[in-house]
Amino acid sequence: MTTAAPSHEAMADPPAGAGDAPATEGRRIARALLRDRGAVLSTAFLGLVVLMAICAPLISAVTGHGPNDFDPAAVDTNLGGLPRGSFGGVSADHLLGVEPQNGRDILARIAYGARVSFLIAISATVLTTLLGVVLGLLAGFYQGWVDQVISRIMDFLMAFPALIFMIAILSSLPTGDRSVLLVTVITVFGWPYLARVVRGQTLTLVNREFVEAARASGASTGAIVFKEILPNLRNSLIVMTTLAVPGYIGTEAGLSFLGVGVTPPTPSWGQMISSAVSWYATDPMYFAVPGLFLFLTVLSLTVLGDRIRAASDAGEAS
Repeated sequence: MTTAAPSHEAMADPPAGAGDAPATEGRRIARALLRDRGAVLSTAFLGLVVLMAICAPLISAVTGHGPNDFDPAAVDTNLGGLPRGSFGGVSADHLLGVEPQNGRDILARIAYGARVSFLIAISATVLTTLLGVVLGLLAGFYQGWVDQVISRIMDFLMAFPALIFMIAILSSLPTGDRSVLLVTVITVFGWPYLARVVRGQTLTLVNREFVEAARASGASTGAIVFKEILPNLRNSLIVMTTLAVPGYIGTEAGLSFLGVGVTPPTPSWGQMISSAVSWYATDPMYFAVPGLFLFLTVLSLTVLGDRIRAASDAGEAS
C-alpha cells in the first residue's frame, strides 16, 4: 500500500512561532482592541496624556506659565490665597485653574507631572522586566542550585512589606532629584513577581518536545532560549508589562503623596494631591484635577492591559 506524499502547501507551512507569526499575532490583537470601545477610549486618553507629557515645554511656552512660576495676581490674599474666579481660577489664561496661595498654573504642572510619572513607571517596568526575564529564565532553564539561589532571593524580597520598606528607605536618603532612587527601589521589590511567572513557564517549556528536539539537533543554549522558549513567553510578558505600568504610576504617586517620593519643586501628581488635601473643602478643583488625571490614567492602562490579556488568551485558545 502506497502512502500519499505530503502536499507542497503542507511542506511549505512554517512551524508555529516562526517567520511572520509575531507580526500576525500583533495584528490580530490590534484588530481585537479596535473592536473594543473600552480599549479605544483608554488608548485615546493615554495618547492625550502622553502628548501632554511630550509637549510640556511647548504648553508652557504657549500659555506663558511654567510649572513653578508664581502668579500672585491669580489668587486673592483677602480670602486666604484662594484662586480668583470660579472653579479654582479656571480662565483663558489658566485653563485648568491655579494652585491656592502661589497661583502656579495647574495645566503646566499636570503636563510636567505626567512626564515624571511615565518616566519613572516606564523605566521601572523596563528594568523589572529585564531582571525578571533573565533571572526567571536562568532559574527555570538550569534548575538545580541556580534555581534554589534565585528562588530564595525571590522569596526573601516577596516576603517584605514592600511599601513600608520603600517608605523607610526613601525617607532615610537625602532629598533632591529622587527619580533614579524611586526607579531603583521599585525595581528591587518589583522584579521577583515577573521572575516567578517566567520561571514557572520555563520549567514547563524545557520539557516540551520542541525543546528536546532542538537539543537533539545540537542547538546551543542561546538558540534554545531565544528561539524556542522566549517566543512562547511573549504573550505573558506583554500582558504583565502592560499591567505593571499603572501599578508603578500608582506607587510613585503614593510615595510622593506621603512625602518620600518626588520632592518639590519637581511636579508630581501625588505631590499635588497631597498639597490639595488641606484645600479640598474650599478649592475642590485643586484636588479634583490631579486626582482625576491619576485615576483615569491608571484606569486606562489597566483596562488596556486587561483587553490585551483577553485578546492574547483568545488567540491561544483558537
